[in-house]
Amino acid sequence: MNGNGAASSSSATEIPVVNPATGEIIAHVPDSGPEEVRRAAERGRAVQPAWAALGYEGRGRVLRRAQKWIVDNKDEFIRTIVSETGKAWEDAQVAEVSYGAAAFGFWADNAEKYLSDEKVKTATPLLKGKKLIVRQAPLGLIGVIGPWNYPFTNSVGDSIPALAAGNSVILKPSEETPLTSIMMERALRECGMPEGVFQTVTGRGATGGALVDVVDMIMFTGSTKTGKLVAKAAAERLIPCSLELGGKDPFVVLADADLERAANHAVFYSMFNGGQTCVSVERVYVEAPVHDEFVAKVVEKVKALRQGVPNGPGAIDVGSLTFPPQLETVRQHVDDARAKGAQVPVGGNPDSSAKGLFYPPTVLTNVDHTMEAMTEETFGPTLPIMKVADVEEAIEKANDSPYGLMATVFTKDLEKGEQVARRLEAGMVHVNDALMGYTALELPMGGWKTSGIGSRHGAGGIRKYTKTQSIVISRFNLKKDPHEYPYTGRNYKLIGRIVKFFYGRGARD
Repeated sequence: MNGNGAASSSSATEIPVVNPATGEIIAHVPDSGPEEVRRAAERGRAVQPAWAALGYEGRGRVLRRAQKWIVDNKDEFIRTIVSETGKAWEDAQVAEVSYGAAAFGFWADNAEKYLSDEKVKTATPLLKGKKLIVRQAPLGLIGVIGPWNYPFTNSVGDSIPALAAGNSVILKPSEETPLTSIMMERALRECGMPEGVFQTVTGRGATGGALVDVVDMIMFTGSTKTGKLVAKAAAERLIPCSLELGGKDPFVVLADADLERAANHAVFYSMFNGGQTCVSVERVYVEAPVHDEFVAKVVEKVKALRQGVPNGPGAIDVGSLTFPPQLETVRQHVDDARAKGAQVPVGGNPDSSAKGLFYPPTVLTNVDHTMEAMTEETFGPTLPIMKVADVEEAIEKANDSPYGLMATVFTKDLEKGEQVARRLEAGMVHVNDALMGYTALELPMGGWKTSGIGSRHGAGGIRKYTKTQSIVISRFNLKKDPHEYPYTGRNYKLIGRIVKFFYGRGARD
């Protein structure tokens, strides 16, 4: 074992884990190679049948213990997350601890409901009297490749329904933020999960590639570029994959909106977690009559935000970025917008002497779709705001994107808001709210267009970890059915009359 609890590895190299807010190395983890991944797969496959045999109630007991573990150990949980991500304590509490506590209980309570056998009634005459069943069976060994921005929610969180369905799971967290996953592996063992059912393998991109080669299904969260490579590798093996990829989520403010609420939401959900959220507010479209007032409110609120090292609760509002290359991406998008005529009423000038990965909360105005900040995923604490003539232009601009993950519209006319929501090309849309639909574990959450394949949460969020089996049971049997050999004219006419009786009656327009 090394200092952070990760399993020992035969790999010659280790990966330093850096606190992005301070620049300090806080741990080292193994850079696992294909052989380590293969051995983990063997362990996972060996124990999976016994885990599945526990049934929903047996597995649910372990998951409910994990739910309590998170609540009882929330301070350690938060410290670990903050140390490897640089996010504010409150960000970790709201988006990681609260989600984790809810998710373990939700899947323990609902797995059976979503996956229980379904009895099917048939309209096929030849199957009358037979019992038809559809069942969901665990796929076996699931691979989860997690991102660096939410080391629990989008890593361990995607593992929970897979475990609830009766699978073993191998999680490959981001090499930037592996410590939370390692901690949760230890926690699950303490909660009674059999050794090998949930395993963490740490490493860089090659480790993720090796994982795709040995599992029965892969769940990936990350960039669209990498997601395409994962999908290609999965296709070559003919295994299913689920992908939650990039987003450039629009936020539409109509002239009749509650501007104070809209401004609060725009600021919070663009800056929350340092803007490093796939479903964060990435671009805003405001109808012309209220544009200036809305911008004034936003600028005032962003100027009041406190940014710095997250030393404890209440210390800051916005933490650091987590992934070093992301700092350059944010800087590039802001500089590109400024060069093309955008105004920067607040932010936009990072402190070059800072030890951590800090970019100041930034508002951009006078923007358009020639600018990277309005068309490419920024994934940082920026809020570009564009003036539009009317709702039709807002919808047109919101849909002018290869992404389609989440969207928002603000208006006091709820009927109008729903109509606009139905026209926005995104997998989830809010009216007078933002992002909160992610916390509704009953609702499917997935992307349209290049934002992904499949969904998390809801029935689809657990059924994707299963394979469907149809069972037909004959209860009342003849020695020989009428359609079987030998063919005779009599049986031919009988079957014809049956077809006519069921399908040939009634008038046709």
